[in-house]
Amino acid sequence: MPERVMLVAQSSSDHVLERLDSVAVDLFPQYSRSMLKSWIKSGELTLDGIKVKPSRKINGGEVLAIDAEVTSLELQAEVMSLDIVYEDDDLLVLNKAAGLVVHPGAGNPRGTLLNGLLAHDERLADLPRAGLVHRLDKDTTGLMVVSRKRESYYGLIEQLSSRTVSREYEAIVCGALPLEGKVDAPIGRHRTQRTKMAVTSRGREAITYYQLLERLGSFSHVGVWLGTGRTHQIRVHMQHLGYPLVGDSVYGNKEGPNFGRQALHAKKLSFMHPITGKKLNFHQTAPEDFSSLLKDLQADVV
Repeated sequence: MPERVMLVAQSSSDHVLERLDSVAVDLFPQYSRSMLKSWIKSGELTLDGIKVKPSRKINGGEVLAIDAEVTSLELQAEVMSLDIVYEDDDLLVLNKAAGLVVHPGAGNPRGTLLNGLLAHDERLADLPRAGLVHRLDKDTTGLMVVSRKRESYYGLIEQLSSRTVSREYEAIVCGALPLEGKVDAPIGRHRTQRTKMAVTSRGREAITYYQLLERLGSFSHVGVWLGTGRTHQIRVHMQHLGYPLVGDSVYGNKEGPNFGRQALHAKKLSFMHPITGKKLNFHQTAPEDFSSLLKDLQADVV
């Protein structure tokens, strides 16, 4: 059955001179770019109450409003083992395993985290994207928060949009990374390889902070914090610096051990409970394959 979507958000100074459809993706990350663009074209997503083109440039401070109907996809529930580290009536936090795709899509219609969540709690079928408010890449492990009710869903989306959710990762990269630093480089679609992202002047603002945890000869164990949440952000920014993630078949190189996936783990997650207002902090140790890789590299240094 069709679901009515009514949402309002305001653009900021960070969005000046960006296209309306790009800003909409930033402010309403729970919906795909193609869906948001179709709503703009149909007038279901307006700018200060006016129907405009998706290419309209933003000045900052405008109000983006959605009043649309969306037909929910019939997604199949699939029982699977989920590592849930916290759960209450409003939300849950889980530790995502490597190899698990978050959303169904081309090539992955089933066997995704979303399918597993529907089996865990059938009420999630009534929420956009089954309560998923952010994602991790298929081969990235670690913490994710999932809403279980509509009120908590929009509360978490608001925190993500306002950048008040703290997400910390650990990674193993090729090269001797400096002690600490900040990467402020816009990310957008690669000009010729459209399935990849790249640092580009036409991209959206992307900020990553990093700190060296341990030097491992010609490799580095590093802590990473997100200032923004762009697709493949950490992987792209580390490549941009010249220190690609070990095992990254898309943005990496052939140096280092054959890890089989990018060495990236979402180890800490902090946010305000959208209903109670209580601060929630979670920490998840890296999986065995990541820990074994780290130990092997440490042993090589000794």
